[in-house]
Amino acid sequence: REGTERAFSGIYHDHDEPGIYTCKQCDRPLFKSESKFKSRTGWPSFDDAIPGAIREVRDGHRTEIECANCGGHIGHVFRGEAMTAKNTRHCANSIALNFVEVSKEQRAIFAGGCFWGVEHHLEQIPGVLSATSGYVGGRSEDPSYQDVSYKNTGHAEAVEVVYDASKVSYETIAKMFFEIHDPTQLNRQGPDIGDQYRSAVFYLDDEQRETTENLIDILKSKGLDVVTEVQPAGQFWKAEDYHQNYYKNNGKKPYCHKWTKRF
Repeated sequence: REGTERAFSGIYHDHDEPGIYTCKQCDRPLFKSESKFKSRTGWPSFDDAIPGAIREVRDGHRTEIECANCGGHIGHVFRGEAMTAKNTRHCANSIALNFVEVSKEQRAIFAGGCFWGVEHHLEQIPGVLSATSGYVGGRSEDPSYQDVSYKNTGHAEAVEVVYDASKVSYETIAKMFFEIHDPTQLNRQGPDIGDQYRSAVFYLDDEQRETTENLIDILKSKGLDVVTEVQPAGQFWKAEDYHQNYYKNNGKKPYCHKWTKRF
């Protein structure tokens, strides 16, 4: 009913553990712990939200915030209070949130063509907390989209996935990765051509490497000529803001990624 819980009654109003706050209704990530601050108002307060996670709805003299995925009521947003440098307070109800401890968070990095489509599909997996478009595997530091596209930096357009290991496994996410792009295409994906669009898995530990290699062996046994590179992850550089949640923000659908059952 879009109500507000009593001040100082929620379990998260004085909570400062590292992790991610998610929507209680659909489990989508909403806020990172580093955005939380002590507002002394009696409700959990965040000066920023995960990009694309929150929808604002004007309600009389106030602005409500909802989960952009399921529409669940989270609370309200206030600006101009000068409580932090960002001058924004997302005032949330504890009862509308869940919390995932940082110890349960795991990372994975995948590249398979334009990062818009890879991000779009992987963030749909239950248990995935966030999917961020960026660049990895190249020779220069902090590259821009123009650098990667036109200056032969060696970077791949990639997606960094943060997931709750208690709810989804790396293998499940990796399987989906191999099913949403064509791992037999060399240095391209659909109409996008160039080594920045190569198929690659950038592993963060030996378990990820072994799991990925096992999945590739399965695909090869099915007759697929897989060209996916498997290499250790280097520095992941976040792409420009306009690349994040591209399809959701622009009301479009992936043009070169679609799901094909392979496992």
